[in-house]
Amino acid sequence: MRGLVIGRFQPFHKGHQAAIREALTKCDDLIVVIGSAELSHTSENPFTAGERYQMLLSSFTEDERPRIHIIPVRDVNRYAAWVNHVESYVPPFDFVFSNSELTRSLFSAAGYESRKTKSYNSKHYSGTEIRRRIAAGEKWNHLVPSTVAQMIEGLDGHQRLLDAGMCTRKRPRDGRNAR
Repeated sequence: MRGLVIGRFQPFHKGHQAAIREALTKCDDLIVVIGSAELSHTSENPFTAGERYQMLLSSFTEDERPRIHIIPVRDVNRYAAWVNHVESYVPPFDFVFSNSELTRSLFSAAGYESRKTKSYNSKHYSGTEIRRRIAAGEKWNHLVPSTVAQMIEGLDGHQRLLDAGMCTRKRPRDGRNAR
């Protein structure tokens, strides 16, 4: 049985890693779709598809890698066509792992079984939060696999986010927007 996981992985973090490892326990092999593959060098999508591919690949063991098929897929920006679009890029699969209600709904409507994975501390393991921390010069390395941290530092991710216009103001503790 083959599963499918979709994410932007901007950047790939330990929550993604745990979810993919969990999915691997429930299928023979796993297709990992790098979504929004055409986007890079923006505050929401700072890393290229190739960089995200390397982040993913470097985060798994030699035993895990042969069971993971990483495929970049461009956005189609039309929900009605999205599942068919993904299907056109990937080999056949039997079910989808996602914690997104929309993703599960779209794939279920297309006849696929959809399954949730555990949520792994989504407050901290969030691409948005990690990008914010990188741009602000706050601690973030512990939220990503060490190979990913090295890659982001080698790419000067901090400067890339600043160049992309990422706001570096710290978020107030009560969650309101900084002014």
